[in-house]
Amino acid sequence: MFRKIDDKISVSPQITLDDVTAAKAEGVTLIINNRPDGEEPSAPQSADIEAAAEAAGISYVAIPITHSGFSAPQVEAMIAALGEAKGKTLAYCRSGTRSTLLWSLAQAKQGVAPEEIARLA
Repeated sequence: MFRKIDDKISVSPQITLDDVTAAKAEGVTLIINNRPDGEEPSAPQSADIEAAAEAAGISYVAIPITHSGFSAPQVEAMIAALGEAKGKTLAYCRSGTRSTLLWSLAQAKQGVAPEEIARLA
């Protein structure tokens, strides 16, 4: 279910509370939520995932991306979160696409070659 971009980050569609345990087993030390609360009311919301992550000893950051698109503060927040990560990161949204695109924008902002970003994404 988790799609590996590189050795440091994977992306995923919406995760469940059980997926937090699976992420821990795979060595994830940071979960980044790119899905805004309320987008799908039946899905676990930010506070639910944050509590499960905390219980599992995983750091948690919410950088919600709405359908209105990406902004410079979100890219900066992603750069900061990834820069502070102590191990593997799992980023998720509805399908994994927004997480992949935000990661890509963060990489581009840091000067990674577009060809390398495209290859990994």
